[in-house]
Amino acid sequence: MLEIKNLHVNIEGEEILKGVNLEIDPSEVHAVMGPNGSGKSTLAKTLMGHPKYEITDGKIILDGEDLTDEEPDERAKAGLFLSMQYPPEVGGVSITNFLKTSVQSITGEKQNPVEFHNELKEKMEDLGIDPEFSKRNINVGFSGGEKKKSEILQLSVIDPKYAILDETDSGLDVDALQIVAKGINQFRDENKGMLLITHYKRILEYVEPDHVHVMVDGKVAKSGNKSLAKEIEDEGYEKYIN
Repeated sequence: MLEIKNLHVNIEGEEILKGVNLEIDPSEVHAVMGPNGSGKSTLAKTLMGHPKYEITDGKIILDGEDLTDEEPDERAKAGLFLSMQYPPEVGGVSITNFLKTSVQSITGEKQNPVEFHNELKEKMEDLGIDPEFSKRNINVGFSGGEKKKSEILQLSVIDPKYAILDETDSGLDVDALQIVAKGINQFRDENKGMLLITHYKRILEYVEPDHVHVMVDGKVAKSGNKSLAKEIEDEGYEKYIN
């Protein structure tokens, strides 16, 4: 279980998260929706240990291990993964080399280059991604859709216990959305949990959530099942905003 307990977070002295509580069991997909500025991306980055975000109260616990004060690399080794809303460009580093190095770092096991290449090729074929894609430098010259495909490929290869997907559907056309959703659904199984942050119901038509939460002003204002996403689409967030 990924447990988020009474999480309070400041950025440059301003409180953004004001007591967030969530429990994500293995096999569950939790969708978090909310208006701009509600704290969704702050939650994602805090869970992964971004140094800009100061935890002033609360805890982050993964499978009984307290990660609240751990560095990002230790959180990754413990089983957390973040797909970023705005993935950065990393010139001079190919996707293949980045992924091989990441897997070696997380598992502590040296990867055979030929075997890793073949496994990567298989995963790209499963996702419908051109194998030539793996030769490109990370996100350099990528379209928005290509960046999100790269994030989903990383998810597939690294295969964490818990995935945090921060607006992975943002700005995608239908074809790219279907590839991203396919990767998410292939990742799902009874031993893995997921926190899916989104503005819109659209991706939830492809990835069915077990729970939906509305976040407003740094708190979870309401939780429910997938029907809550339809309610938000029809009625908006106004009734949750004080």
